[in-house]
Amino acid sequence: MTRVLVPQLAQPPARPIGGAVLALAGETMGTTWTVRLVAPPTADAQALTAMAQRELDGVVAEMSPWEPLSDLSRYNRAAAGSWTALPPAFAQVLRCALEIAEQTDGAFDPTLGALVDLWGFGPRPFSGAPPQAQDIARTREAAGWRRLVLDGDNLFQPGGLRLDLNGVAKGFAVDRVAAALDRAGARSYLVEVGGELRGTGAKPDGQPWWVELERPPTANDDGPRTLVALHGLSVATSGDYRRFFEHDGRRYAHTLDPATAAPVAHSTVSVTVLADSCMRADAYATALTVMDPDKALAFATAHGLSALILAQGPAGLEERLSPALSAMLDA
Repeated sequence: MTRVLVPQLAQPPARPIGGAVLALAGETMGTTWTVRLVAPPTADAQALTAMAQRELDGVVAEMSPWEPLSDLSRYNRAAAGSWTALPPAFAQVLRCALEIAEQTDGAFDPTLGALVDLWGFGPRPFSGAPPQAQDIARTREAAGWRRLVLDGDNLFQPGGLRLDLNGVAKGFAVDRVAAALDRAGARSYLVEVGGELRGTGAKPDGQPWWVELERPPTANDDGPRTLVALHGLSVATSGDYRRFFEHDGRRYAHTLDPATAAPVAHSTVSVTVLADSCMRADAYATALTVMDPDKALAFATAHGLSALILAQGPAGLEERLSPALSAMLDA
């Protein structure tokens, strides 16, 4: 079965006149990126590719914990009691992260960098086994989003606090490429970075940019395919199958629960969120993955989020659709 999600629009997207669909691609953040856009015949695909790559490289240079010279790494190494001047984009992402941390009561927490490393999902070498309880307890003491003090674009280092923005930076990267395409005069495009997407406008045949929502690679899953028309809309998915390690027959996924300082242990398999901003969709998808499925649905309902929550049940994958997402089925 295939179902279709259509956002409610004040008017349909204008159909491009002429032009061809260009396909651009590259690598970033340990994954790949693609752009498809409607462009006039004179468009320079090489220049557009270079433009998109510059935007993505800028995000990496500012916010990657894997780059020792990034602004984020510089902050993580800063002495206790010091202030770090953040680039405007970095400060924008961190303000969004703090807003969602407060809204979700800490289910989203951008200060888990040391714990991410401890559990083997960061740049530091990993033993392949879960860390010891005493190491977890010691490391979590330095974390906590409430310890962050952001004064304008200046960030205070209280001592030992290490940021990790992987739950929001990739979505921001999508938004940043989209904004660059807007400035370049593109009016119809689909941007994708590591599975997070943003689309706007229509293709030359008048069709929107149709994308299929990601589903876990579960062999016995015969659930419905879901197509969404991306027009001025972004989509992000967080799933326990994306990055994980196994030890003694147990899987440990990369999403950490700030309350336990350990990988999420409940039944949620994946969460997909649709929003205007891919940065916010990315952060909300992470936060809802931390919550148990019922709490995640209640939060999405209360805050008007378009969310699809997949959880493991007795008979296989079970779906929970938020009211905002269900309304798109009826559009």
